[in-house]
Amino acid sequence: MLVESDCPPMKLKTIRPNYVSQFPASFEEGILYISEEFETAGHLCCCGCGEKVITPLNPVKWQIRKDGDKVSLSPSIGNWNYACQSHYWISQNQVVEAKKFDPKTIRAVQRRDRRDMTRYIERTNAAAAAAKKHKPSFASKVNEWLRRLLGS
Repeated sequence: MLVESDCPPMKLKTIRPNYVSQFPASFEEGILYISEEFETAGHLCCCGCGEKVITPLNPVKWQIRKDGDKVSLSPSIGNWNYACQSHYWISQNQVVEAKKFDPKTIRAVQRRDRRDMTRYIERTNAAAAAAKKHKPSFASKVNEWLRRLLGS
């Protein structure tokens, strides 16, 4: 269920992407730091509370869409573990305030996120195991090379 927000309106209306290899020690307000190498983005909460918001970039967390010098981050950012409990979207460098979720809805979303991450990890591990299982060993490669070399 959505509820009216007790928070003041978002302080920031825009955010600017800054591509970095590593995050700086301190974040500047209004900057979305994006580390493609470490598949992570980070920024200060757009409500103005000063909390650092870290968003892992992967298929079950957040994704960055680039459009020239503009970026969108989806899905929405729900800072439910922070006192502000702000909820917003970053779309084409614009900060768009979203409705606040009630505690029951927050718990349901968090359960779904944990379930989705568990499934993603299981699929990733299964795919890696299958690839390793089908990868020929060094010894079998040498054996095959010798067979072809000797024509047998």
